[in-house]
Amino acid sequence: MKRWLYAWLIAALFSSCLSKQDVLQNPHVTKRPVPVQKPTDAPNKPVSRPPVSSYASTSGQDYIERYKGIAIEEMERYGIPASIKLAQALLESGNGNSALARQANNHFGIKCTPEWIGKKTYQDDDRRDDCFRVYERPEDSFKDHSQFLLRKRYAALFELDKDDYKGWAKGLKSAGYATNPRYADMLVELIERYQLHQYDQPESRAEKVRREEVVQTEIVENKPEELQVAQAKAPVRIDIHEVRQGDTLADIARKHGMSTRDLMDLNGLKTESLFVGQLILVSQ
Repeated sequence: MKRWLYAWLIAALFSSCLSKQDVLQNPHVTKRPVPVQKPTDAPNKPVSRPPVSSYASTSGQDYIERYKGIAIEEMERYGIPASIKLAQALLESGNGNSALARQANNHFGIKCTPEWIGKKTYQDDDRRDDCFRVYERPEDSFKDHSQFLLRKRYAALFELDKDDYKGWAKGLKSAGYATNPRYADMLVELIERYQLHQYDQPESRAEKVRREEVVQTEIVENKPEELQVAQAKAPVRIDIHEVRQGDTLADIARKHGMSTRDLMDLNGLKTESLFVGQLILVSQ
């Protein structure tokens, strides 16, 4: 009996060793599954992204990316902060979705004047069939906006530093650029929401003096009378709704006497989804 038990133990031990050897060396033997490692307690390192306000829209960011170059060029030439020009363009064109921006490349709502020899388009504004300028490229609209500001009415603004966006925002409102009492605040809010001040550049005292001399010379030479300027562009009415918590597209359309479909078409919207801070055009 003892001999039989002893023989059985020897056979079992030999079989176990052979089985392990087969698993390790025989390619036809299925390998044992590798145990899954438990995740470490250390959290994954977050992906580095530039800080962006939660109220910043994708369309607004795309618009800025496309036109920041021309805004910087005009700033370097005349001293208008790039942040101010971009904020005004965002506001007056509804992130480039206004009818004038889409159909006439007119991003600042600049009207015709007697000396304008370019193409024209007509839309109801302060009067029926008001005449607006048509540009070959959107960039031409940005350049013409600079020329519009080179007037006696805005001359004091060019004495400000070209990175003083708050001073420019208040100065535009004080000079009568827009009738909306929150115009300056809206510009500053847009600039800080999208961090547009990152595109503004300081200048030395000598650079500022040279720039002011050039700008003031352009202001006093060959400029139309202020009456013609007023006819070229009435103060901005800002027919734009800024989305607040709880707003729906249907509510906004109803408030302004429009259908939801018309409001979607005007703003180039594919769905009725909105986000807080979004700018919705409510008038062409």
